[in-house]
Amino acid sequence: MDVNDVEEDEFGFSRNYFLGKELRGSTGKKSARKLSDIDLVDEQELREAASRIKIKHEKDIGLLVDSYKSLYSKWAFELRCGFGLLMYGFGSKRSLLEDFASSALTDSGVVVMNGYLQSVNIKQVAIALAELLWDQMKAKRKTSIGGLQKTQQPFSSQSMEDLTAFLDGSQTKDCDCFVCVVVHNIDGPGIRELESQQYLSRLASCSHVRMIASIDNVNAPLLWDKKMVHTQFNWCWYHVPTFMPYKVEGMFFPLILASSGSSQNAKTAVIVLQSLTPNAQSVFKVLAEYQPSDPEFPFDRGMFVFDNYSICSSYFHVWVRVSLLSCLTSNKTRLLVNTYGLSDYQETGDIELNSVKVTKLDSEIM
Repeated sequence: MDVNDVEEDEFGFSRNYFLGKELRGSTGKKSARKLSDIDLVDEQELREAASRIKIKHEKDIGLLVDSYKSLYSKWAFELRCGFGLLMYGFGSKRSLLEDFASSALTDSGVVVMNGYLQSVNIKQVAIALAELLWDQMKAKRKTSIGGLQKTQQPFSSQSMEDLTAFLDGSQTKDCDCFVCVVVHNIDGPGIRELESQQYLSRLASCSHVRMIASIDNVNAPLLWDKKMVHTQFNWCWYHVPTFMPYKVEGMFFPLILASSGSSQNAKTAVIVLQSLTPNAQSVFKVLAEYQPSDPEFPFDRGMFVFDNYSICSSYFHVWVRVSLLSCLTSNKTRLLVNTYGLSDYQETGDIELNSVKVTKLDSEIM
């Protein structure tokens, strides 16, 4: 077959494909189905059913995890040399990291940080590290640190800068001891922001701190710049797939397939709001501030669209009325906002959840 004939056939196939897509888009009916139309089960029932699922290839997974124990001595040596350890690969690495810390890091204090939680207090981790280091220094004071201060200001009253200065300070230069922090899911939702990652990299760069962390997102390295990776974290990367289920990590995330009762609506609304644009979130926040205390009252149906536009434009959330209507439509399409037409020129909007849940939702998202 001639080369030109092959190219013509490929061109004709691609042309027919896009023509077919265009015809279906113009003449076909669009689906009006929503996630709320699905008959979903109760969240507790769904979690119980998920816990009863038997792990497949459990014996092979156990052998695979046990094979990593031969690397414990190498990992401990790299920590003593000042490197950090970053574990990646499919499967939960929580039990692997904690087994390594409990068996190979017995000479140094270990602090465990659960990054998969929705909120994590990094300062509390720094305080715990400083207290562990102080205890190690006091234990070695008689032999190696004769000039150690007898009194020390409580670490809980110190700032983050003072804590990192102590962990990397001049009074501990002659001490060869170090403390370790194990971070499960360093790419977790509670510490994914730039400020949190900068604090973690600053802790990892302290001379008496060693960090062991795990990641489960393929885009996790995008959280760091070149300085953080090579100078502060100073990672040694290890591919350690375990194929173990994320049972503990998944307990703190709402189940999308759970029923949409009143208690579940707030959890679902958090996920939906996170997918909206910042302007649409700001419009939702304005509505939340003016949420009626008694939504059943017939003459208290939220705020007028004109008043909403005046407030949003004063805060530069929107610039024209069309932008406000677009944001309201985004919230209404996702079943977050109700609108009521009182007349041809008056329209109000309010949030479907009650005032208590709206206040809680507003604090979580905004």
